[in-house]
Amino acid sequence: MHLQNQTKTVYNFLFVLLIMVVPYQIWAQPSQKEITRWESTAAQVTIVRDHFGVPHIYGKTDAQTVFGLLYAQCEDDFKRVEMNYIEKLGRLSEVKGSAELYNDLLIRLIIDSTDAKKDFENSPVWLKQLLQAYADGINFYLYKHPQVKPALLTHFEPWYQLLWTDGSIGAIDVGDLTVGELKALYSGENNTTASIPTQPKIFEEPLPSGSNGFAFGPSKTKSGNAILYINPHVTFYFRPEVAMQSQEGLHAYGAVTWGQFFIYQGFNENCGWMHTSGYADVADLYQEQVQQKNGGYVYSYDKQEKKVGEKNISIQYLENGKILSKSFKTYFTHHGPVMAKRNGQWISVRSNNRSLNAIIQSWKRTKAKGFEEYKQIMELRSNTSNNTVFADSKGNIAYWHGNFIPKRDAALNWSKPVDGSTKATEWQGLHSLDEMIHVYNPTDGWLQNCNSTPFTVAGTKSPLREKYPRYMATDGENFRGINAVKIWGTAEKYNIDDVIKNAYNSHLAAFDLFIPALISANEKYGSAPRFASLQAAIDLLAAWNRNSSDTSVATTLAIEWAQKLWPAVMKQIVPGDESNQVAKTELFLSTSNPENLLQTLSVVISELEAKFGTWRKPWGSINRYQRLTGNLTETFDDNKPSIPDGFAASTWGCLPSFVSRPFSGTKLRYGYNGNSFICAVEFGKRVVAKSLLAGGNASDPASAHFGDQAEMYTKGRFKDVLFYKEDVLKQAERTYKPGE
Repeated sequence: MHLQNQTKTVYNFLFVLLIMVVPYQIWAQPSQKEITRWESTAAQVTIVRDHFGVPHIYGKTDAQTVFGLLYAQCEDDFKRVEMNYIEKLGRLSEVKGSAELYNDLLIRLIIDSTDAKKDFENSPVWLKQLLQAYADGINFYLYKHPQVKPALLTHFEPWYQLLWTDGSIGAIDVGDLTVGELKALYSGENNTTASIPTQPKIFEEPLPSGSNGFAFGPSKTKSGNAILYINPHVTFYFRPEVAMQSQEGLHAYGAVTWGQFFIYQGFNENCGWMHTSGYADVADLYQEQVQQKNGGYVYSYDKQEKKVGEKNISIQYLENGKILSKSFKTYFTHHGPVMAKRNGQWISVRSNNRSLNAIIQSWKRTKAKGFEEYKQIMELRSNTSNNTVFADSKGNIAYWHGNFIPKRDAALNWSKPVDGSTKATEWQGLHSLDEMIHVYNPTDGWLQNCNSTPFTVAGTKSPLREKYPRYMATDGENFRGINAVKIWGTAEKYNIDDVIKNAYNSHLAAFDLFIPALISANEKYGSAPRFASLQAAIDLLAAWNRNSSDTSVATTLAIEWAQKLWPAVMKQIVPGDESNQVAKTELFLSTSNPENLLQTLSVVISELEAKFGTWRKPWGSINRYQRLTGNLTETFDDNKPSIPDGFAASTWGCLPSFVSRPFSGTKLRYGYNGNSFICAVEFGKRVVAKSLLAGGNASDPASAHFGDQAEMYTKGRFKDVLFYKEDVLKQAERTYKPGE
């Protein structure tokens, strides 16, 4: 079969002429009815900026508070608010050009704006009010700030939020399918079998992002109150810090993903929630048996023929200052969109990347009054991408591994495409909450998840792997998980400062494996003349405590060395535990040529000497935090001020992750991913919390809050959270209403 791609290029001269001659404000001109509604809502909202620029939003109703929240977000970083929705609308190509065509096509195939519009129309009244307030808050900001020039979106619709019903950085899941395979299928450039990934992409990344969530029950704390530690690892500036309070039961604090109206990771007076990205199988690939017939396509299912659905998708893109258009004839089976071709067979994808229930669940948890109510909200089972670490004011702690988990035949290997021609491979409803992997109030009093296996979440009190189907937990162990279990598994009791101190443990557990292997290799082959120059470096590494710090030369050597080995580590196949980074490392070190370990270190030393004149470079001298522009894509410059950071990437086991690398034109490494919003919360008679944010809450370099937390961030020095209004007002920097 040859898939015919329907492609056309259109240049709409009239449209472009209008763009050139008509001012932006005309396009975005609101009606008087809208202006009146916005101004009426704004009058009911108060925004108080504290001394770190954190916006505290107060309104009588939840909807008014949402309006104020979105207005404040736009003040802090409108470009990130807008870009998130350009992406979820599948319109990146209109801003960034044809390089984004197939990313846009992927989004259009799995997130249908028609469905989002229907969900808005079918939403309960209370949700419609929130969605309208979300759009109104952004549109009012644009109306009051005509100097702001959107990249594309001059008016926001209330249904936009329903394109993105999960605040996770990894909210899109299409199994192990790649954009390259999608392009090979629909571009017409190559209809032969595309390269097939041997395992999910997430586990092939040399420096994957991640998150940590820790919870401590009364038996593990000095006060007898539960403590929650919130520690997402994401791209820097992915979420700001906010507070929301209404007279309808909303009083929440935490991190919100730009452009969304619910606090994604945070707490209220009664409980707190931390999400770590999880890898329960929530999207599956189906091999379809397709043939041409009567000018179209049919596929086999249950010994019958079914017609392959067709849908024309037109995507506009920017090229040489012109807006062009490319059309695709796309195909669907009842499983979902056809998105790849492997071994001559079409591959369709079944997934659940947005839903009305998901946005309801995301909102309702922010108002939960404790464990029982939070658990009831979890029964919506619509959170597809996250694990949850939880604590409440009654001393409960809990962990759920995933939430939306389809029932399937456990005898099949769901990590590979399954036969799409039989009912035997259909999803059979969803697992109940009780059937999912979970832990409630473990007797040892603590819980941890670091994007690692759930079978070490409570140390010796963890769930047993053999009780659950493989597709419920494809996550393997990683070095942060190893480190966390070792730290929290002691008999020690903690207060909030103790939790922060231990959560900033910088032990790099990966090198508990790498360094002994290097020493062993040196004992066997180090006497060779070509390795004679390595002895001083190896002696330094052998004496190292394997903790990262800004003054440690050993940290520099170890990370630069292990990074070169890591791609080969991740190619190791551990049968039945393909994503276990620890097992992969053990396998690699036990089977690789020892001389390769020495030769790689030799290369690292030569590179450091070529760059800096010496290999004896303390980690902090090359591992830097720098924020210069606040742009969506930050730039870095060795000649401009930066701050040393002693932490390292989560890959190596460092709990406070700081992922860095050299960029174009730099010799130094600059952080771009890792710790973002970090918060420790104790639930007593009054909530006590401390927090930290990468850099600062504002994206404008001229703002005092662009980098006011930068030095604190690199040292792990937290600020006190102002949760109660009386405390906020004591530290108020500015109090105003939207539009003032």
